[in-house]
Amino acid sequence: MRRTIYRDLDALMYAGFPVVSERRDGKVYYRFLDSFKLGDVPFTADEILALAFGEDLLRALEGTVFHDSIQSALSKIRAGLSEELGAFLGRLAESFRVLPGPHKRYADYRRTIQTLNDAVLTSTTVEMIYRTGRTGEESSRQLDPYRIWYRGGSLYVIGHDHRSREIRTFAIDRIREIAPAGKHFEIPDSFDFDAYTASGFGVVAEPASHVRIRFAPSWASHIREHCWHASQQLSALADGGVEMTLEVGTTAELTSWLLSFGPGAEVLEPAPLRAEVRQQLEAALKLYS
Repeated sequence: MRRTIYRDLDALMYAGFPVVSERRDGKVYYRFLDSFKLGDVPFTADEILALAFGEDLLRALEGTVFHDSIQSALSKIRAGLSEELGAFLGRLAESFRVLPGPHKRYADYRRTIQTLNDAVLTSTTVEMIYRTGRTGEESSRQLDPYRIWYRGGSLYVIGHDHRSREIRTFAIDRIREIAPAGKHFEIPDSFDFDAYTASGFGVVAEPASHVRIRFAPSWASHIREHCWHASQQLSALADGGVEMTLEVGTTAELTSWLLSFGPGAEVLEPAPLRAEVRQQLEAALKLYS
């Protein structure tokens, strides 16, 4: 009986359940662990698992202050645990894994990110040399940075661009030089980050249009399983396909996404977007004619 109990306890620990043992008065006692106590602050197993999960999530930002900081926090937690609890944390970290998808590398932009982070926190205007993505043209700008934004494997900064006198979004890896401008700004009460980004299908903000797309039956499950945009509405079609409606800007990002489905997606509305997708498909077809 005792041997069976010990075997079952070992199996629970091996499977990753929070079972720990401690020796008192020459006897070994087993118990389930409710929390890890670091000083006066208790952490539950789920909370520590979330931190380890976050370390994987931020792996795409390896070499930056964001990834380095969560690694530092986890190192401090591990240092405060006994050897036995540290081993349990290791099992927790291995029980859930996150592998980042396609992403940019930001290790070479540590100073840029730190400068922007400090500027956002202190509401300081920055001067920068920025390279435009499509033309490669470099320009000197002053920017009041409001937010740093991680989206789709890339880092962006959103703020008031003094050159265009508009709120603009800039890719951090296209900033060639950056330095504080020595003056401060205030974010206007009218700025709402969620509202600013709501109409964008990607990172480019444009006025929203009513978009209607028909997806073939072969793509129906894939479409239903994902949240592509907060405004999406799905309707089942008689042939097994699905129709999606969106309220988004009709940017190049949306066009690229639609083209990724090939013949599996048909734009029904608006007419200009339908014409743009058709033009792109015809241009692609010429490459294979």
